Amino acid sequence: MTSGFPVYKDLEERLLHARTHPDHEIAHVMATCSAYAYSGPETVSMIMARLGLEDNHCRMIQLSVDPLLLRSTAFVVQSKSGRVAILCYRGTEPLSLINWMVNLDLEPERISYQVDARRPTVHGGFYRNTRATRFEVMDTLKRGCEGRSVVPSDGGHGNDLEALYITGHSLGGAMAGLMAVMVRHERKYREAFAHRLRAVYTFGQPMIGNPDFAEACQRDEFLHENVIRYIYGNDMVPHLPPAASGAFRHFGREFLYRAPRFGNPLAGLLGQRGRSFRSSAQKWEESTRPTSQTPGAPAILLAGLAFAADKLQLIRSLPAAYSIEDHFPRRYISSLAAGGGQNEFGD
Repeated sequence: MTSGFPVYKDLEERLLHARTHPDHEIAHVMATCSAYAYSGPETVSMIMARLGLEDNHCRMIQLSVDPLLLRSTAFVVQSKSGRVAILCYRGTEPLSLINWMVNLDLEPERISYQVDARRPTVHGGFYRNTRATRFEVMDTLKRGCEGRSVVPSDGGHGNDLEALYITGHSLGGAMAGLMAVMVRHERKYREAFAHRLRAVYTFGQPMIGNPDFAEACQRDEFLHENVIRYIYGNDMVPHLPPAASGAFRHFGREFLYRAPRFGNPLAGLLGQRGRSFRSSAQKWEESTRPTSQTPGAPAILLAGLAFAADKLQLIRSLPAAYSIEDHFPRRYISSLAAGGGQNEFGD
C-alpha cells in the first residue's frame, strides 16, 4: 500500500468488536463506502483497501429494467479473512432518469411480511428496487456465511462471516434501511443473517414507510438502536417524500450536523451583526425527535435556489431551510473524518 495507508490499521477488528453504535470511525468508513458506491467495483474495492480492508473481495450486483422503473445496484465488500462484510447500496445517480422516477414512484405498497404483527405500507419505488437485487444479495452473503468468497470466480476457503454492516447514501440509504427490516423480519433471511447484522449506517436517507411502519420498526430493539441515520446541515432529502404525497416517518436513531456558514458581507445590512455560523455546535449530535416531512413542492424549489445561492459570496450565508448542497456525499465524508484526520486520498 501507499505510505500512509491504511487509514485505520485495525479496521476489521473494530468492525468485529465494536460494542456500541454509532462508532465514529465506522461511520466515516460507511460514509466513504456509500459515496464511492456511485462508481464501480474496482474503485470501491480500492477505496475500502485504503481505509483498512486490504485485499478485500468486492462484488457488484446490478439490475436495470427501465419500463419497470428498476435501477438497483449493490456492492458486497468482504474482508480478506472473510469475517466481515459490508453491504452498500448505490444512491440516486444524478444523470439517471429512471433513478429519479424510482424516487417519485410514491404509491404505497404493502410489504409481504409482518413487522410487529403488522403488514404496513412502504414507498413502492424503494421497496421494489430493494427486492430487485435481494436474491443475488442474499445468495452472495450466503457464500460468505459458508466461508467462500463473495466473488464467485475467486477460489479458496476462509472464515465464515461473523459481522455484517449495511449502508447507503440517499436512495441507497433507503434501500439499506429496507434490507435491514427484511433481515430482521423475513423468516428465511432472519435465521441466516439477523445474528450477524451489527449496524446500519445511512446518510441523507429519505423516509421509507408510513407511521405504522416506523412505529413497528421502533419496537424492534435492534432497528431502534442500531439503524443510525446521519443528516448533514439542511440536507433536503431526509425531509422527503413531502407531506402532500402521504404520511411518512423515519425510524432508528438520528444524528444531525449543523454545518458552518461563514461570514456574509451583507450581514451588517441585514441586521445579523456579522454572524459567522448557522450553529456553534459543528459536531454530530443525536436528535431528540426525527426529522419531519416538508410540506410540498415549493420547499423543493427553495432547496434548488439555496444551491444556486451557495455559489454567490454575497448571499451564501443567508439561512436556508433546505439545501441540495448539504446532500452531497462529500459533506458526510468530511464531517465524519475523525478529528480532521487522514482521508481516502491519504491527506
